[in-house]
Amino acid sequence: MIEPVQLPSPWRDERLTVVVPTYNEANNLPTLVERLLALPLPGMSILIADDNSPDGTGDVADKLSAEHPDRIQVVHRPGKEGLGRAYVDGIGRALDGGARFVAQMDADLSHPPEALPGMLGALLSTQAGVVIGSRYVPGGQLDEAWPLYRRALSGWANLYVHTLLQVRIRDLTAGFKIWRADALREIGLERVQSNGYSFQVEMHYLATKLGQTIVEVPIRFEERRDGVSKMTTATKIESALMPFRLRTRHRNIAP
Repeated sequence: MIEPVQLPSPWRDERLTVVVPTYNEANNLPTLVERLLALPLPGMSILIADDNSPDGTGDVADKLSAEHPDRIQVVHRPGKEGLGRAYVDGIGRALDGGARFVAQMDADLSHPPEALPGMLGALLSTQAGVVIGSRYVPGGQLDEAWPLYRRALSGWANLYVHTLLQVRIRDLTAGFKIWRADALREIGLERVQSNGYSFQVEMHYLATKLGQTIVEVPIRFEERRDGVSKMTTATKIESALMPFRLRTRHRNIAP
């Protein structure tokens, strides 16, 4: 576990909302929340968007919110509608709540919460619209336990999307990032239609089309220790088709 960067005031006090979509993450969520609340970021809050998890994740989230009412908000969604819809809902609520910065991260502990202060510092010290916690820039790492087929799939997906969309990001499918609120408003969540993991690609593509500066900083990506991956065959098919749809859907967008 890395040691979090100690940001100077007023940077550490910025209103940062961390949006965490959940589906069957009851065992991982308490650990994630504990690590997030331990960060030297007193202005940070957490928004958990649960898709009516059958394992009781929503109840776990409610309990955590009751223990930390000023820092944790829970959104109970009607059912499993996919990662993209959960993020659009959660990010929209964070913006409506006055967040100046919005982070995205998984609930399965694959993204190191301790990297968030450094990512926020990188965002505040640049003109970037978003900072990505990247597996594929120099210094980035993948957990040795990550299966070979997942490494191959991730590498192929990045190459495939790079070729079709010409987006200059090393980790195009990354789900760990911090956005400026203004950058998200410029993108317009109503434009985003992707549902599964291709949501990440669509957001990166829109940011690029709008001329936003994107910065990647290295992280170590961990293999989940509990639960199962949400990557399904349908998700893979959607991700394969999405670049073609994005080129058509957003062809008239320009800075």
